[in-house]
Amino acid sequence: LQMLEQQVVGGEQAKNKDLKEKHKRRKKYAAERRMQLVAALQNSNEDSSEWVLLNVYDSIQEEVRAKSKLLEKMQRKLRAAETEIKDLQSEFELEKIDYLGTIRRLERDLMLFQQLMDRVQTLVRRDCNYSNLDKIKRECIWDEEAACWQIPEPVIQKTSLP
Repeated sequence: LQMLEQQVVGGEQAKNKDLKEKHKRRKKYAAERRMQLVAALQNSNEDSSEWVLLNVYDSIQEEVRAKSKLLEKMQRKLRAAETEIKDLQSEFELEKIDYLGTIRRLERDLMLFQQLMDRVQTLVRRDCNYSNLDKIKRECIWDEEAACWQIPEPVIQKTSLP
């Protein structure tokens, strides 16, 4: 009975030693490959989604649990990223409002100084080089090192009549 069973179980190739050896090599290779995958999974980052695809599960419930845990981790990361984005947006919005306020204040100051210059210009003597503001603006030079304007000295030009 056992001899018959051995012949039937393997079929015609039951006594083929090459086939048995090939089958053993395949089993050994599969076991080694599985061990390599397990080692790679242990060494890899658990947060990566690849480990779910490489893992071999004993049951569907185990696979569902593992994928559910991964999904929860990814959802937590997504919520954290969304919170970070909202914080950055609100911070940028506050900076934008601050910059706009600064620009408005500087524009008001510029308008004040322009109006003062227009009023004061009429009080400057005609024989002074400051009576022509456009000419003074052309002669001004910006000093990068001192971070200020170099303005020409006021000069009064005496004209004598013959």
